[in-house]
Amino acid sequence: MLSSTARAAVAAATHTPSRHLARSFASAAGGDYDVVIVGGGPGGYVAAIKAGQLGLKTACVEGRGRLGGTCLNVGCIPSKAMLHSSHLYEEASKHMKDYGVIVNDVSVDLDAMLKFKEGTVDKLTQGIEGYLFKKNGVDYYKGWGKVTAPGQVEATLEGGEVQKLSTKNVIIATGSEVAPLPPCPVDNEKGRIVDSTGALSLKEVPKKMIVIGGGYIGLEMGSVWGRLGAEVTVVEYLDRIVPAMDSEVSKQFMRTLKGQGMKFKMGTKVTASDVTDSGVTLTVEPSKGGEATTLEADVVLVATGRRPYTTGLGLEEVGVKTDRLGRVEVDDEFKTGVDGIFAIGDVIDGPMLAHKAEEEGIACVENIAGKHGHVNYDVIPGVVYTNPEVATVGKTEDELKEAGVEYGKGVFNFSANSRARCVGESAGMVKVLTDKATDRILGVHIMGPNAGELIAEAVLGMEYGASAEDIARTCHAHPTLSEAVKEACAAAYDKPINA
Repeated sequence: MLSSTARAAVAAATHTPSRHLARSFASAAGGDYDVVIVGGGPGGYVAAIKAGQLGLKTACVEGRGRLGGTCLNVGCIPSKAMLHSSHLYEEASKHMKDYGVIVNDVSVDLDAMLKFKEGTVDKLTQGIEGYLFKKNGVDYYKGWGKVTAPGQVEATLEGGEVQKLSTKNVIIATGSEVAPLPPCPVDNEKGRIVDSTGALSLKEVPKKMIVIGGGYIGLEMGSVWGRLGAEVTVVEYLDRIVPAMDSEVSKQFMRTLKGQGMKFKMGTKVTASDVTDSGVTLTVEPSKGGEATTLEADVVLVATGRRPYTTGLGLEEVGVKTDRLGRVEVDDEFKTGVDGIFAIGDVIDGPMLAHKAEEEGIACVENIAGKHGHVNYDVIPGVVYTNPEVATVGKTEDELKEAGVEYGKGVFNFSANSRARCVGESAGMVKVLTDKATDRILGVHIMGPNAGELIAEAVLGMEYGASAEDIARTCHAHPTLSEAVKEACAAAYDKPINA
């Protein structure tokens, strides 16, 4: 997250004249601030930094007490720290001997693992507040924001003081919250039925964990505790995990997770829960109807999705419209129906991803400053940070079939990639989908080592309209994992060399 804002800083620093023009443009409208951003998550704090870089007088209001939102505090960042720690433990306890490294008496120090996670979060949040905001002249109000009128924001600060802010523009960037599952009320304090936040702070490794929901969050957190010794069962309402994923990749992904010991109950819904001091009993039944049964667990993780957070913002009172799912309605420039009020990130339509919110924050502020901000939603990548990772961008094969698009397809397995063999991580594949007539890349789906990093090449290629042949004819270093992308592209337009 910080790297993206650092890159934005470099870009802004090379365009000093436009920064001064933006200040003149905005200040002419009057008001205490040019922009007030309500919400300090990935979308909000990045928007605030970009606004500061463009010379806008900027304030950010955030009620959590720490910047970074769900992602940095109780989501993306701490979960990746836990995924890494648990991966190291699994490697040491199960796999290092395969490489000739003998490690005896491997054990888990959960307190130290959690301390590392918290330390990572602390350093990053402090970096935003203590360095990036100050460097870019952003005023930070630690409190809950409410829009009382167009151009007016009230910030209820810690201790109860209310600060009234006048501004030409308001950006709503309040993110999302865990969507409740009525049969399974979450109580993170008791630690029996938890959400993703509670799952990051369990006091001990459960013997049995049930994860309700086979999406990104459920599979990642299930992987963490599974690696540390829990018996993990995923209960999913639909008939496949990560349903938006390419079905071919999803099936192979599920087979791989099963091979790691994760269990699945697909096409199953939870209808009731009973919590005791020793654990949880869930009542489940087939999604399409059938006889109910029960499942037992020490801990249940509810990971059935998130919903926009708009509570207490005063949006309805000022005329900002929301859709049936509670998302703020905006146009292509992130404008709501009320002059001077914009919205970005999880609170509007689209995938609830930190990097999507960041791009929207930058584009929204650029539009406010009289520039031409834009987000290409066709090339927003998604990553599941399990092992192997799964990364995807663009169209799935299912979507192309449904739309009647004639397409080409190239697949290359990591089992034929030299570097993957060297590091003992040869499960998975790269799948490239192209327009059959033009060879232009329409979608790339990677399951394998470092998939989240490898997908960047595909995103860049698609952003600039690359064909599969373009990437296949670009020299890739040997031996690297990236050669699997090159080979899959070669397979899409002609033939791969190593398969």
